Amino acid sequence: MAAITAADVNKLRQMTGAGMMDCKKALSEADGDFEKAIEILRKAGQKVAAKRADNATSEGLILVKLSEDGTNGKLVALACETEPVSKVEDFRNLANAIIDTAVEKNPATIEELSAYTLADGRTIQETITELVGKIGEKIVISAYENVNAEQVVSYIHSNGKLGVLLAFNNVQGAEVQEVGKDIAMQIAAMKPVAVSKDDVDPTLAEKELEIGREQARAEGKPEAILDRIAQGRLEKFYKENTLLSQEFVKDSSITIAQLLEKTQKGLTVKEFKRIALA
Repeated sequence: MAAITAADVNKLRQMTGAGMMDCKKALSEADGDFEKAIEILRKAGQKVAAKRADNATSEGLILVKLSEDGTNGKLVALACETEPVSKVEDFRNLANAIIDTAVEKNPATIEELSAYTLADGRTIQETITELVGKIGEKIVISAYENVNAEQVVSYIHSNGKLGVLLAFNNVQGAEVQEVGKDIAMQIAAMKPVAVSKDDVDPTLAEKELEIGREQARAEGKPEAILDRIAQGRLEKFYKENTLLSQEFVKDSSITIAQLLEKTQKGLTVKEFKRIALA
């Protein structure tokens, strides 16, 4: 049995970031072999991850980065179980490494992003798993959005738990940063379900129609007019819950569509992405 010194334990701790007792235990189990000890710590992280796989992750950190020319935006949410973990330096460093990798590699999905290798040779997923073992809490990339347009504007709420990407087309050289920030903040607060009613998921529209029918029926309306009433309520839903039809929060006399037209004739919202930790 190799003698495990305090210097050995500290060296492994510097290499892995794991706790002192975990490092000592791993080195003892590995008979002083650092590579084996690192593997033991990684497996420990996998075990913790498996045990906590079903746990809710409502805390964490959302980060955003735009390309220098403002035509691409990336939004990443690294989620955890409790707020204190979201403030840990290793957690925040990992979140920054993940979004930097997203900018550099331009992955299409979370799975693709997770498979990329960081500077130390480990993949993002391996690094997440090791951090789970070190902290003892579930950590996951809960959302990743990648938006391209003529101009992209971003917004991150002050608590770092809500982010928006807003994509404009037909900018025609107009300055859209200020109005874009206003609209992005409205998206954050008002949670529109789509850009316009044409973009609403048909399943959601049908669900709203059925709710409208049931409400009218409960009010004692004749069966013959239930569909007409439901359609009217669906139009009200569109007005309140699709971005272009919403009243502008800063000036309720105009809609978002009218605000865009005032800013630049023909200016359009291509898409938006809103992610939140809750």
